[in-house]
Amino acid sequence: MSSPVQLPAAWPFTGMALDRASSEREDPARIGQLREDPDARAVAAGRDGVLVCDRAGTALLRARLPDPPGPEPILLGLERGTALFAVDLEELPASERAAMTDGGRVLALREAGAALPHSEAGLAAYLVALLNWHRSHRFCANCGAATAIGQAGYSRRCPRCETVHFPRTDPVVIMTVEHQRRLLLGRRVGWPAGRGSLLAGFVSPGESAEEAVIREVHEESGILAHDPRFVTSQPWPFPSSLMLGFEAQSDGGEPHARDGELEEVGWFAFEAVRAAAQDRNPDLQLPPRVSVARLLIERWVALQLA
Repeated sequence: MSSPVQLPAAWPFTGMALDRASSEREDPARIGQLREDPDARAVAAGRDGVLVCDRAGTALLRARLPDPPGPEPILLGLERGTALFAVDLEELPASERAAMTDGGRVLALREAGAALPHSEAGLAAYLVALLNWHRSHRFCANCGAATAIGQAGYSRRCPRCETVHFPRTDPVVIMTVEHQRRLLLGRRVGWPAGRGSLLAGFVSPGESAEEAVIREVHEESGILAHDPRFVTSQPWPFPSSLMLGFEAQSDGGEPHARDGELEEVGWFAFEAVRAAAQDRNPDLQLPPRVSVARLLIERWVALQLA
């Protein structure tokens, strides 16, 4: 049976419309043509965030490719038929970085998720996730040799052992757990008092996402969850996760922090959560609206009212 509460068509870091140009990537000559096209553009990011401009609303700054453009291009895809490349600001000489950032500013990705239109935030997530992967996979995990960019940025190849490495995304389950109109929330170690979010954790090898929901809830709180149902997903490039949102039920019990990741965990009544979702509960601060955690919490509130 379908839920009476509909998900939004898109939310931060989703809804990117870029053509990823998969069919173009195995043709070096075609990539060269795209790179030499005077209409080709680049979007850029560094460790501090993404490069944006505010000329007609906030958007990623589309700049000309650096000249010279560097070793191997990282092609993000085609935007209305025109090539869009990725540039790592950390790798540019100071003069080229100054030229590329002229007219723009670097905005932290979490802030960009809130400030950019959803399609632009999705592009920002893609850009940052891909650059993060390239920075952390310069050497072959199999033999230790330096790797080279392949498939216009969609792989890295080892010249010594010929292993091909592909960008990775780590699946993370995050879930609402409900019992009698109460929601299970936790406060992680290091978070300020009053801050709460949904329980979450990485999917382990040899484990389904549904099994991970049940395991993570029990490991973190001692609560037994059941009937996990997938709701939605969100790319979360901090640095390279895919959040898998679930809803689950519980028969109750007294939760307690078990594995050292949570400072506190407990059941929160519907009225307290609804007030927090409306930013009128000073005793409970929920995750920011750029996160799928907030989306799932607000969906849970709406389901209680449906």
